[in-house]
Amino acid sequence: MDATTPTQDAPPDEGPPERAAAEPAVEPATRIVVWTEGRLVDADGADGLKSLLDADDGARAWIDLVRPTPDELSAIAEVLGLHPLIVEDIEGRNLRARLQEFDGLIHIVLFALEFVGEAATTEVDIVLAERFLLTAHEPTWDPMAAPMLRRGPAIPLGRGPDYLLYALADAIVDGYFPVLDHLADEIDQLQDDVMEGASSWTLRRLFVLKRELIDLRRVISPAREVFNQLTNRDLGIVARPHIVYLRDIYDHLIRVTDELDNYRELVAGTLDVYLSTVNNNLSAIMKRLTGVTVILAGVGAVAGIFGMSEAGAAFAGSEAAGFWGVALVTVALATLAAIVLRRIDWI
Repeated sequence: MDATTPTQDAPPDEGPPERAAAEPAVEPATRIVVWTEGRLVDADGADGLKSLLDADDGARAWIDLVRPTPDELSAIAEVLGLHPLIVEDIEGRNLRARLQEFDGLIHIVLFALEFVGEAATTEVDIVLAERFLLTAHEPTWDPMAAPMLRRGPAIPLGRGPDYLLYALADAIVDGYFPVLDHLADEIDQLQDDVMEGASSWTLRRLFVLKRELIDLRRVISPAREVFNQLTNRDLGIVARPHIVYLRDIYDHLIRVTDELDNYRELVAGTLDVYLSTVNNNLSAIMKRLTGVTVILAGVGAVAGIFGMSEAGAAFAGSEAAGFWGVALVTVALATLAAIVLRRIDWI
């Protein structure tokens, strides 16, 4: 394809259409687009990107790299003038969200979430500059699924790379809430299971969920500081009219981290209830064993006094009446003890 051939004009600023129910899932592919002279143009690799940026000083580019190879990333980095540390971080991956500034460029690391039986994270590396936005990620995250990009990136890119950053980051953060809803439902189910009866499976799931929430807190919580810096520091790359949009994302992240903290407390409380239930069951068992011991100990003490030598005479019918009296009194006392222990719920 000719690097200068226009492929998409800016569509009217309308809301995103509803996706068809039978739309097949398509694995996202690497894309390079440039907004130049009021239209969106596909760029053919690093060379096409360079020619488009050189031809128009007002051109704005979005480079979306899906699992880039070292050669592909190096070629793009040379055209964009990326700092070697940015290239190294994109290749090496990070373990937490963060923001770093390099010679007029901002490197941002965020994490997208999806629920696949458990919360799964996908790292998204973003490089923001005045004339371009670069994103690098795994195929598990598709930026074109963002609500503001479903009709194409022309409108957000036309407003500037910083606004495109908002469109992508807003979709990432909004994707946290369905995952939190799944976790909330699971916590509710575990609470019901604990109240119905403690089991080893419930205990294992509580520990797994607790670790999962800790991992989510580790990757999401630093994102608050990322957007705090974007909205409060004079970085010179984010236009002032767009700061309010990034502050909206910051507010959403505050809500997300608060909910994560609440869920961690709920899981910790559910674990305490589980342990209390186990202890209560153990106490009930010990009470019953104690009650049985009281009854049998009384009978055994009387039987031990008389000894087994009396058994033969008792069965022969030659035992004195006193033996039967003591035996009846012993049985009566044991029955009375059983009735009392039953009333106090010890047996």
